[in-house]
Amino acid sequence: MFSDMQKYGAAFTAGGIFFIFLGIMTFFDSALMAFGNILFLIGITLLIGPQKTLAFFARRQKLRGSIAFGLGIFLILIKRPFIGFAIELVGILALFGDFFAVIVAFLRSMPVIGPILRHPAVAPVIDRLAGVRILPV
Repeated sequence: MFSDMQKYGAAFTAGGIFFIFLGIMTFFDSALMAFGNILFLIGITLLIGPQKTLAFFARRQKLRGSIAFGLGIFLILIKRPFIGFAIELVGILALFGDFFAVIVAFLRSMPVIGPILRHPAVAPVIDRLAGVRILPV
């Protein structure tokens, strides 16, 4: 089960994503996006721990993603939200791109959205976007 810190981390991370989304919906409001980024980073740190967070962002193969993510946050903090979010999005894709296949597998196991994602017309498109590799049996 989750510890109290992990529960707080999940709440901070969800709040961060919510505020980033709200900042985008309000035409890239830099204050909301900056607040969302700070909450997201605090939430990730509480969720997986400070050492694992540092290890995740400092990995050699993820260095470009970390630099892009950090540069995007910096640009948002200095009131350049559109350019900052675009660069941050590149960093997010580089950092968390490996998790998309796991997320798709999880969503396919859910009751309502699962059958939609498993539909023969939708499944190949989702697999291509998420980078899911189907191994031959």
